[in-house]
Amino acid sequence: MFSPNRLTVSILLLFSSLVWSGYLEYNQDVLIPEDWTHVSRVNPTDELELTFALKQQNVNLLEEILRLVSDPDSAEYGKHLSLEDVSSLVQPSELTQKVVRHWLQTHGITNCLTVSTQDFLQCTMTAEVAETLLPGSKFHRYVRHGQTLVRSSAPYSVHDDVHQHLDFVGGLHRLPPRRQVLSMEQKHSKPGLHLGVTPYVLRERYNLTASDVGTAQNNSQAVAQFLEQYYHPADLAEFMSLYGSSFQHRSQVDRVVGTQGGGKAGIEASLDIEYIMSTGANISTWVFTNPGRHESQEPFLQWMVLLSNMSGLPWVHTISYGDDEDSLSTAYMMRINTEFMKAGVRGISLLFASGDSGAGCRHLSDKLNCFRPSFPASSPYVTTVGGTSFKNPFKISYEVTDYISGGGFSNVFKMPDYQASAVEGYLKAVAGALPPQSYFNVSGRAYPDIAALSDNYWVVINRAPVPWVSGTSASAPVVGGMLSLINDQRLLKGLPALGFLNPRLYKLKGQGLFDVTEGCHLGCLDEQVQGRGFCAALSWDPVTGWGTPNYPALLDVLLAE
Repeated sequence: MFSPNRLTVSILLLFSSLVWSGYLEYNQDVLIPEDWTHVSRVNPTDELELTFALKQQNVNLLEEILRLVSDPDSAEYGKHLSLEDVSSLVQPSELTQKVVRHWLQTHGITNCLTVSTQDFLQCTMTAEVAETLLPGSKFHRYVRHGQTLVRSSAPYSVHDDVHQHLDFVGGLHRLPPRRQVLSMEQKHSKPGLHLGVTPYVLRERYNLTASDVGTAQNNSQAVAQFLEQYYHPADLAEFMSLYGSSFQHRSQVDRVVGTQGGGKAGIEASLDIEYIMSTGANISTWVFTNPGRHESQEPFLQWMVLLSNMSGLPWVHTISYGDDEDSLSTAYMMRINTEFMKAGVRGISLLFASGDSGAGCRHLSDKLNCFRPSFPASSPYVTTVGGTSFKNPFKISYEVTDYISGGGFSNVFKMPDYQASAVEGYLKAVAGALPPQSYFNVSGRAYPDIAALSDNYWVVINRAPVPWVSGTSASAPVVGGMLSLINDQRLLKGLPALGFLNPRLYKLKGQGLFDVTEGCHLGCLDEQVQGRGFCAALSWDPVTGWGTPNYPALLDVLLAE
């Protein structure tokens, strides 16, 4: 037997060999969850589509440019880059492109597509070729609720010659998460307790008038859908006929990017499109829908690739999608962060729902737990939206924490400078009531940044109004719609779009927002925290961020140059 010291050394040597012997994603979780059923090994001649993320140049410079164009105190504020500018900044070196393409060609892989920024290659090949190209990979087919996908059951590696030229290979490991939208029953509440949230209720609570609708010709907004989620145009038209009589609106999406599938409407897709278009009323709206053309695709990654290949994009995107941070490789998340930065320097605002599991809980051992942050909610380069409920469920009252609202501290990304003062203020103010520090990374990126109602929405699905739909998947498009209205006014004044909002949002210190100071969200069900995560407090907190929008006041402060 090994002694403890020799065992420790052996583990370190194994870890080192994984990192340096061609494993790009050495800490990627490759276990297949139990809700996915194994079907079979993939036939060697079956075609797969894999995405190769080539190493980019000037990532540090990209981050610095993002800081400058997003900081209202900078002379460069609002001077956003074009896609061509971004491409010339980050595109991989000629050596990287040459080495990766040669590696692929020596395996007979020539059916590849690239993007404008030259930093992604999407290639089609047989499973047999893929397993030869990526030693260690073993492709299997899995199914869940009628959805099939192909993933590798083991880690992959790449040849040492190309290791330094790639960030990761997509299409091998990451699995679609379960949808986040909850019903009232799932939240263990009683039907009939709330009157229900509609566009009228939102406009009353957040002080939007009938004249607060879009008019700028060069403004647009978007939602992104994954996981076989689709909206139905007839549902959107019915929703607007029922709930849109008091304000000017559009009843049709202007552009669908991707394949809009048939079958029943998805509750999350319907929620997203109906509420961004009723809050961001009369603004041109796009839907990015990406179930994946091949079983081997990662739909979220496919959406990121699209953003790198389209020169004209909507200014605001809201996304109700997330994974546990610990289920993803650091290499993957770091590269996705770079993709977020690429969008931010172009003036695009990315809003992500904070999730519906509170602080989350990860069981490390029988007696040891910690909170479980979600990504991309934990990314320092997006604006994350938490959730609230009405204090009085029978009327439009002030808001308190919705106990499902995702929030906490990243275990991977350090706290960005723009939020350090706000977070430190919270930690000091509630020091005596904080969970034990073993549960969270006190120096990590803290989220959410802002919030909106997430409880008890009415949604039209398959031509019928459906009540009691809840989740931060509702909060994100509501905030996104209001930011689109603010962009509308900025564009009419000849000002640039808001772009990456967080540096400005944190300098406002809560101006233009209703502070949410009551309630806690969920945590681990153990003796240490007894089911509680973090609690709301004065000013910023890791449950509701800075609070919820007071639209006219927020418009005033964000309309200033």
